[in-house]
Amino acid sequence: MDFKGRVALITGAGSRQGIGREIALFLAKNGADVVVADYNLEGAKEVSEEVRSFGRKAIAVQVDVANSASVDGMVDSALNEFGKVDILVNSAGITQPVKVIDTPEADWDRIIAVNLKGTFLCSKAVLKSMMKQNYGRIVNLSSVSAKRGGGVYGGAHYSAAKAGVLGFAKALAREVAEYGITVNSVCPGMIETNIRKNSAALGVDPINFKNAELPTEVEQAIIASVPVGRLGYAIEVAETVAFLASDGAAYITGEDIDINGGSHMD
Repeated sequence: MDFKGRVALITGAGSRQGIGREIALFLAKNGADVVVADYNLEGAKEVSEEVRSFGRKAIAVQVDVANSASVDGMVDSALNEFGKVDILVNSAGITQPVKVIDTPEADWDRIIAVNLKGTFLCSKAVLKSMMKQNYGRIVNLSSVSAKRGGGVYGGAHYSAAKAGVLGFAKALAREVAEYGITVNSVCPGMIETNIRKNSAALGVDPINFKNAELPTEVEQAIIASVPVGRLGYAIEVAETVAFLASDGAAYITGEDIDINGGSHMD
């Protein structure tokens, strides 16, 4: 995959163990200049330095994807620096393992705002530029939880938000196909990341998160439930996202790809 001359904007890309970081670095290794956006500006700056180590241009931008003014500022920064956005990856996300009966309304609102509203705001913000150039790739991070209804990390609010991402992507794909813009999603299963830390940082009480690591017995149970016998790696998600962002995927739109080791099969 060759992304020379392309500009990619990746939200949620400032986490050291996150999927967004791996996507940013994979695209950079293959020629893209990158806008590294994250709520954690210091993390975004670190990843942007990694991008530059591959000889690519990069800027770090702080963003709250649930805030329209913040999102518009992020896109303005990208356009001011690079003049265009060819690829948007909506990777920012937070989660919380909690039952419906125990879910505070404020936590419901925050989970929906970051995971679903954020995807809407970021996509809307880049559309005018993409439509003008008759080219664009939008790839959303949904989740296996959108299809199977929850899991170890996410409650019903997380499942609802990630399912909403899939419906939103299909509708948007129909709207913008005539402009050479594709809109697709990926649905990762259990991936080794630190989304739990990110959730706490964004103001969601990480109920039942005793520490940053899964208890050994829980992790073993998760692995036992995955046919391929292991958790996934962020780079495996990044490579699939990169394909959907490439010219080779120009005839794929409105689709969602499962990346879960066989733990859920449509």
